[in-house]
Amino acid sequence: MERLTAAWLRQRFAQASTASAPAAALDAPHLIPAAVLIPIVMRPAALTVLLTQRTIHLRDHAGQISFPGGRCEPEDATPVATALREAREEIGLLPCKVEVLGQLAEFRTGTGFAVTPVVGLVEPPLELKLDDFEVADVFEPPLEFLLDAGNFHRHRAEYRGVMLEHWAVPWHDRFIWGATAEMLVRLRQFLTGGMG
Repeated sequence: MERLTAAWLRQRFAQASTASAPAAALDAPHLIPAAVLIPIVMRPAALTVLLTQRTIHLRDHAGQISFPGGRCEPEDATPVATALREAREEIGLLPCKVEVLGQLAEFRTGTGFAVTPVVGLVEPPLELKLDDFEVADVFEPPLEFLLDAGNFHRHRAEYRGVMLEHWAVPWHDRFIWGATAEMLVRLRQFLTGGMG
């Protein structure tokens, strides 16, 4: 994709700023509000997406690939505040390094969360400091790879006795699936105007 530059992303979010604003989860008050940051790193060679590998001892989503994020706290004025706070706490990414582009539509998980994905451009160097209780590692697949529909496939897995289908994408020795893969699919749909 020749157009896949930081400038193009800024323009795409600016054009769709009103359409991309997520609706409040007023019809689902039982869901826990949360937010994640989709950090797009402006590397010299290409844009990448910073993902985390969670530690294996966590109670929720142990060992899974995720975006930095978590539940909204009372001191968080907005989902953006939650995403930036969580990114600072989990991986040491300073808010001043993040240029927030916008938000994608709310994503509701089967585990009871209403998650707002916040998309931001990140200027290297990052100088990350991982919270070793929550985050085992970070890695950066190219954004172009993650926006290629041909790299995704439907995967079946059993959850609480029910067989579910979800998106999945392999990257080297990693396996990105579930909510994280679904949010990447939605990012692609947003950037391509719903196509693919």
